[in-house]
Amino acid sequence: MVSFVRNQNYSTLTTFSNHIEFAQNLDKKDPLANYKKQFHHPKDQAGNDLIYLCGNSLGLQPKTTAHYINQELNDWANLGVEGHLEARNPWLAYHEYLTNGMASIVGAKPIEVVVMNTLTTNLHLMMVSFYKPTSTRYKIIIEADAFPSDKYAVESQLRHHGIDDKEGLILWKPKEDDLNHLEDLEQLLNDHKDEIALIMVGGVNYYTGQAFDLKKIAELGHQHGANVGFDCAHGAGNIPLNLHDSGADFAIWCTYKYLNAGPGSLAGCFVHERHAYDKTLNRFTGWWSHNKTTRFNMRDEFDVLPGAEGWQLSNPPILSMAAIKASVDIFKEVGMDALRTKSKQLTGYFEFLLKDLNHPGIRIITPTNPNERGCQLSIQVKNADKKLHQKLTDKGVISDWREPDVIRCAPVPLYNSFTEVYEMVQRLSDVLNEQE
Repeated sequence: MVSFVRNQNYSTLTTFSNHIEFAQNLDKKDPLANYKKQFHHPKDQAGNDLIYLCGNSLGLQPKTTAHYINQELNDWANLGVEGHLEARNPWLAYHEYLTNGMASIVGAKPIEVVVMNTLTTNLHLMMVSFYKPTSTRYKIIIEADAFPSDKYAVESQLRHHGIDDKEGLILWKPKEDDLNHLEDLEQLLNDHKDEIALIMVGGVNYYTGQAFDLKKIAELGHQHGANVGFDCAHGAGNIPLNLHDSGADFAIWCTYKYLNAGPGSLAGCFVHERHAYDKTLNRFTGWWSHNKTTRFNMRDEFDVLPGAEGWQLSNPPILSMAAIKASVDIFKEVGMDALRTKSKQLTGYFEFLLKDLNHPGIRIITPTNPNERGCQLSIQVKNADKKLHQKLTDKGVISDWREPDVIRCAPVPLYNSFTEVYEMVQRLSDVLNEQE
């Protein structure tokens, strides 16, 4: 079957086909195809590459990662403490080697970005500064189906301030479908008028894959007197976030998903430039947020660094940052524009193939507009349970199951191919047919 569908700009027609030769031809024309070889791919017992569509949970390891980490291990072995100043990449300023590249990935200015801590730790640090409840303005808005850690974090912040977490938490709920709509958020803000202190939502929803308009959300929140922050764990390295232009007060993200920095690796943090020199902002502090020129005087009064660096607490863990540097250097080489172009093509083809199955039991809950999603498609399978996902895994497809009935698949443009997308849909079809 051949079908005509509109491309990512909704302006010209692109032809898609459900034949494997078509997918193979797309791969031959793909300017990013060679990057697939720069990553380690999990293999089956026969040594064949598995189809890995789980970069939204844990990204694959770049083949350069071991070299980057070994450089620091060797310097540690050979230099000891002198590595802080004499290593090939002196450790004292190691986090600064990541700043420009990470700022480019998330669409920010270097002064607005720092790599530090882990995801939920950074969220708590940001809420110390940007959740400032009063007796009348104290409520927090999050998505009804936010990632659980976000919900737990904001509930604990409410309790920390002596506020009932059920009364202080406002859920932005979908109404007629699985997706959140801006008009419903605006209605919540109007309904609660001067009660909202903070809006904190995911830049891309982990479950549906819906990408939000960060700029519009920030504008809405600020119009109603609320601060606005985003958890961009599923957005960083996936979509252009344009954090500076969004006007958000803060954002946080992890590096182990689309940024391929390894399990549990460090997180990123954005604080908008307008807050860069505001020393009156409440914050938790440590010696790494102190003025670099006097940090080692040890007995000086605290003098906070400007910008996002002023939220650091401790000296950076070099080995984890080395893994991040390996990945960030690849992103510098490729660029988010090229990745986004391929991502839209991959998900467009993926969507076409799933719909071409014409199976009554499956439904894509991710937005059909490619500008409202990243590279993840969430596939709802009617009357299915995790046994179906296990059968798909047994056929060599690594994806992600979310209760009650959703398979999340993320063809990542850095290391996934059109042929893999084609093969995944064929194997899903086989599993569905076996169920009948």
